[in-house]
Amino acid sequence: MRISPKKAREVARILPGKKVTEGVSLLRYIPRKAARLLDKTLKSAMANAENNSNLNADDLLIKEAIIEEGPALKRFRPCARGSSHPYKKRMSHIRIVLTDEA
Repeated sequence: MRISPKKAREVARILPGKKVTEGVSLLRYIPRKAARLLDKTLKSAMANAENNSNLNADDLLIKEAIIEEGPALKRFRPCARGSSHPYKKRMSHIRIVLTDEA
């Protein structure tokens, strides 16, 4: 996902230990890009658990929400005297682990 891991981790910290339905409703009201991306990933994880493992979505808990560093696009910004400064446009790998155990 095209968001820095640091920004995504701020939102992801609220998820572990919550029920899936509660996590979806929490993310809906957080006005950040990371919340939208995590909501999309969480809904995908729910659908995978229902279809692939035959689990009920109401019984699922969020075990982990892991944000790992992905590739970074290296860019340069012009600055004084014709020189340039490098910066990175960072990306994230988002992984959500669900469980049906209490």
